[in-house]
Amino acid sequence: MTPEFNPAEIEKRIGYCFACKDLLRTALTHRSYVNEAMEGRGDYNERLEFLGDAVLQLAVSRFIFDRYPDLPEGDLTRIRAEVVSEKGLAVVAQQLELGEALLFGRGEDRSGGRRKASLLSNAFEALLGAVFRDGGFDAATDVAERLLRERIEAAQGLSAWTDYKTRLQEHFQGRYGRPPAYRMVSVTGPEHDRIYRAEVVFDGEVVGQGQGRTKKAAQQAAACQALEALEV
Repeated sequence: MTPEFNPAEIEKRIGYCFACKDLLRTALTHRSYVNEAMEGRGDYNERLEFLGDAVLQLAVSRFIFDRYPDLPEGDLTRIRAEVVSEKGLAVVAQQLELGEALLFGRGEDRSGGRRKASLLSNAFEALLGAVFRDGGFDAATDVAERLLRERIEAAQGLSAWTDYKTRLQEHFQGRYGRPPAYRMVSVTGPEHDRIYRAEVVFDGEVVGQGQGRTKKAAQQAAACQALEALEV
């Protein structure tokens, strides 16, 4: 049974009111519905999904970049991947009850489309793409950050702050009986926005390099690169 399109309810859940309700409807419309109910003539959500995916990547990247200034690139990448994964987005879509609002053809509906993680995550991306088309990047970013903040913080908390320096020191201490050394290579940028670059050295050889907004972050990034190169 096809659900009744109720834009006000979805808008309430995501905290955004569409100027163009048709965009919201398209974001919630699966190809199967257009093929069956509209004889193939009409818009469905795949193009908005494509757009929303790009908006989502940038919105989450900017948020975690600003929120966690001391985390090295590897951790930022891990957090983003966890948050924007199919599984992660499907959980958020379930919380928003997007499955019940999606317009499906009868076949897809009967096969459990409203519970499929892939279709739920696609619908979330399409919804974000629709917000972007309707209100611009700031509106889409606001929606993404509000809906995903809890998952971002949970993903960050999985390894909270991985102490790469300690791990690298334990590796060299255990294998060679002495720790590596760190040296600052450069400091660039204005006083309020410094970029520090560091190297980790062992027996005169550079084994890792990294940069960050603090000396500690730069050293952690260098240690992280060294651990990856050593496959520790």
